[in-house]
Amino acid sequence: MDWLNYHHLMYFWAVARHGGIAAASRELAISEPTISGQVKELERALGERLFTRSGRRLVLTDVGKVVYDYASEISSLGRELLDTVKQRPTNRPLRLAVGIADALPKLVARTLLEPALRMGNVHLICREGRLEELLVELSSYRLDLVLSDQPAGESVKVKSFSQLLGESGVSFFASAAVARKLSTDAFPALLSNAPLILPTEHTALRRALDAWFSARGVSPLLRAEVQDSALLKTFGQSGFGVFPAPSIVEADVCEQYGVAVVGRTDEARERFYAISVERKLRHPAVVAIIEGARAQFTTFATRTVDRGKRRTKRGKR
Repeated sequence: MDWLNYHHLMYFWAVARHGGIAAASRELAISEPTISGQVKELERALGERLFTRSGRRLVLTDVGKVVYDYASEISSLGRELLDTVKQRPTNRPLRLAVGIADALPKLVARTLLEPALRMGNVHLICREGRLEELLVELSSYRLDLVLSDQPAGESVKVKSFSQLLGESGVSFFASAAVARKLSTDAFPALLSNAPLILPTEHTALRRALDAWFSARGVSPLLRAEVQDSALLKTFGQSGFGVFPAPSIVEADVCEQYGVAVVGRTDEARERFYAISVERKLRHPAVVAIIEGARAQFTTFATRTVDRGKRRTKRGKR
């Protein structure tokens, strides 16, 4: 019976993650010849080349990619095993590395991360970037969690699990001066020919808004398309136009940016996801984030329903 040497697999996985033996040597504090020899032993055991060289980097072969996927899964299971068996206390802060998709509103990200920060013993590391890039970091365990406005798509060949945290309708905001100019019209008609600052087309929110504009016959004047959600709000704060944001952070947007709500809709929805590489979540801070988010969105949904009922009663009078 053939047996796999898991030491060889661990060294191979480290080299694949870092793109070279030297970087893996620094990470593992093991000499380069030792790591190189262990990887060669694994190649001999499998009877396949796992790397080719491209300049100074080692690149995975097709077989190497398959082995890397298995190695990642084995590492994931090993971490789950240690978390389950070795529940020993420690005085060191719990490290939590979170990737935040660039399209995710920063106020929403802050709200989602608050339960982890309230734990007190968490060292939080936040990285922002394109979802595809963050998923690659997640797959190599440089991130514990990715927060996004959309689930991991099938186009990204990374094994991951997307959990829906909640969803929110959309509110529209403007500076006081712009809001006064629009106040003579009813919502959403006031958005027609109004200068709008919108997220870029690759975002889930933009796609939802475009569909809603079309269904409502709204023809806004597109003033700017901004990828960064904080910059989008800053432009709106400066009076360049109306901008959207999730209704769940409506009060925070008004307070932080000094703007007014000109209308809101529940027909266009923005959804928020937590993406992990493990189906069974073990990291205490990740569990706190997901449980806290679901409680917040449940409370928000209840308030939204109550607000709708009050409006219906006023309309019947």
